[in-house]
Amino acid sequence: MQEQNKIVELVIITGMSGAGKTIAIQSFEDMGYFCVDNLPPTLLPKFLELMKENPEENKKLAVVMDLRGREFFDSLYETLDQLGAQTWIQEHVLFLDASDESLVQRYKESRRSHPLAPEGLPLTGIKQERNILDELKGRAQKLLDTTGLSARELREKILTNYTEKTQDIFSVQVVSFGFKHGVPIDADLMFDVRFLPNPHYVESMRDLTGLNQEVSGYVFKWKETRQFVRKLQDLLMFMLPHYVREGKSQLVIAIGCTGGQHRSVALSEKIGEIINDQYNAHVYHRDIDKKGIKQ
Repeated sequence: MQEQNKIVELVIITGMSGAGKTIAIQSFEDMGYFCVDNLPPTLLPKFLELMKENPEENKKLAVVMDLRGREFFDSLYETLDQLGAQTWIQEHVLFLDASDESLVQRYKESRRSHPLAPEGLPLTGIKQERNILDELKGRAQKLLDTTGLSARELREKILTNYTEKTQDIFSVQVVSFGFKHGVPIDADLMFDVRFLPNPHYVESMRDLTGLNQEVSGYVFKWKETRQFVRKLQDLLMFMLPHYVREGKSQLVIAIGCTGGQHRSVALSEKIGEIINDQYNAHVYHRDIDKKGIKQ
């Protein structure tokens, strides 16, 4: 009975072929939705029954329905009517549209034929599809006109409409590492802190890590360390909003020292703390246990 008290959000993404449904489903996936692309309407009830069994893990669902035949519509409308009577799910239809001229241009650029006119002109298929989708467009809760929008601009519109704060879905991974173990191949930004004084050469701290207060205090007692943190903070606070605006969902910042156990660890903790004031930041120490040393 407790499961049925959980409200599940279902977004049905549909609209004109070529209007941006692929970009839309990718955007919802970045927002943490469980996504299914090109789900036939006849399978929607069964899909929802499966999701209902595990509402804790599937509170937000998004499905793309590429409706190209009248037989699909009867099934979809019947399902939508049934969903309206359910208390455990809240459905929402997002309809993507674009002008005929814009859609024709996109088909020319992709060199694809329209699914309803595989042997004919794209405009013929577009007009036929408009007639088929007219009723569904009227039942949509949200219409988005993608005419003239780039993929990035469409993504921004979707994020603006479906999340309260865009940065909530933007996460930053701060990774400490040691250069002698190799650089992280998935890093977007990398900073070398081997120029800072090394606690490794202080015998009492050699077997500790940057998570230890003594080591962290040593690292940050130097003027150049504090100056580096200030300059890096200024750089990141300038760059991060631009990454969000560009539509990036995750950024990996790697901070490396020689072994990945002292300086890079302490600085990664500090940078993660700074970033976490405005964004979702997670700190990971890749090489901290390479020698099995104590924290």
